[in-house]
Amino acid sequence: MDLIALLKQNDVLFLLFTSAFFFLLLIKLTFSKSIKNLPPSPPTMPIIGNLHQIGNKPHISITNFAKEFGPLISLRLGSQLLVVASSPDTAMEILKVQDRSFSSRFVPSTFRQSSVLPYSLVWADCDQTWRNLRTVCRTELFSAKAMETHAWVRGEKISDMVEFLRNKQGEVVDVGELVFTTLFNTLSCIIFGKDFVDSKYEHETHGGLKDALENILEYGGKVDLGDFFPMIQRLDLQGIKKGGLKQIKIVYSCWEDMISKRRSQIGSSAWSSDQADSLLDRLIEQGFSDVQINQFVGELYIAGTDTTSSTVGWAIAELLKHKEALSKVESEVLKKDMNFDKISEELPYLHACIKETLRLHPTGPFLLPHRAQETCEVMGYTIPKDSQVFVNIWAIGRDPKIWDDPLSFKPERFLGSKIDFKGQNFEFTPFGSGRRMCPGLPLGLKSVELILASLVREFDWVLPNGDDPSKLDMNDKFGVTLQKEKPLKIVFKPKQK
Repeated sequence: MDLIALLKQNDVLFLLFTSAFFFLLLIKLTFSKSIKNLPPSPPTMPIIGNLHQIGNKPHISITNFAKEFGPLISLRLGSQLLVVASSPDTAMEILKVQDRSFSSRFVPSTFRQSSVLPYSLVWADCDQTWRNLRTVCRTELFSAKAMETHAWVRGEKISDMVEFLRNKQGEVVDVGELVFTTLFNTLSCIIFGKDFVDSKYEHETHGGLKDALENILEYGGKVDLGDFFPMIQRLDLQGIKKGGLKQIKIVYSCWEDMISKRRSQIGSSAWSSDQADSLLDRLIEQGFSDVQINQFVGELYIAGTDTTSSTVGWAIAELLKHKEALSKVESEVLKKDMNFDKISEELPYLHACIKETLRLHPTGPFLLPHRAQETCEVMGYTIPKDSQVFVNIWAIGRDPKIWDDPLSFKPERFLGSKIDFKGQNFEFTPFGSGRRMCPGLPLGLKSVELILASLVREFDWVLPNGDDPSKLDMNDKFGVTLQKEKPLKIVFKPKQK
């Protein structure tokens, strides 16, 4: 969101923007009519509003605004009004009390495609198609029965990860790549009944699928000036919609042949539902079109790999910095047999460490953006229709009014606490709440727990070149997910047993 830096990088953009700036000044388009009783706001500039104040780490700059102007603020980003909730009370108003009014999404331009949006679980409005997709998710992927059915897949991929690391003794391993690949193959086995990455964890995947998925996330996190200035939106001056669509098509092409072959098999007289052994089989049997399958599966990959990889990376970094916490997790894990179904109950300190990681480093610092479906009132302020709405869980998780010593990593704060992330405690909602709560919470949490427990149980963690873990760089990089600015790289040394 660093507008000035973006314009400096592109002379054509700068020329077009300045022309539009003076044109809009002359004819007073877009937001010349002020709306009364908006939430408080920092001073704005003509046309660009507060864009120049956001910078490349908006979770920090917007949190600073909230400290000065209150828990519910408004920012003008070009013609777009952004409302940000930064307290448990304001979060509850948006996510629970007025959930229906704020259940729509503000869709980034990368995903605002005619071939994507109508079939999107993440971005579409809460219509019947969306409800059907949620039902499929619950039944086929995230229910207790589905989780039990797929337990062997998770176990097998964790074993592959451990074996890979045993063969990498003394070598530096990128934690993000390691976890991404483990999750990637887990999902591939569930969805298609096969791995998409070979057992050696090479970077190349089936048809460049992994790279394309990462590129989609990169495009999705880019600042699009068209979102702030509708008069230039259709021009796609930065190529975000075009570039994103190209990557989306690459992703879809990776499994087109598999879908076609399975359709032929399922459509034959020899087919029986007893033969269905993957999510793809069941989607085809339920009448999903190729377009619907493409979008559904693509979103499962994106949502099921990047966020979980980020959480594992942050958790490992925090445990490395805090040796006492790591020692407690190690002691807890080594006393227990690995029970893939009851790991949360049997490893409470590990579970507390994951909660503390999500408090300090939520994968989505603002959750995914909501949109006001209608003009409504929140905490006595007017929220106009089509306003973009953020819930700043990054700020809430670090608020000294809510948390004791909020910037410190203290898993003990969650031991014996009833605070959970199931959408009812609005001081801690890393997965959201209400209609738009993340449906993949059960699988995501289970994956984080299993990967961390396995890495602690089987390996000692050492930073390259003997670096001091207490000095580990914990700066973050804002995007679709909040990643470490410097990727975490570790030498995993097998434990002597």
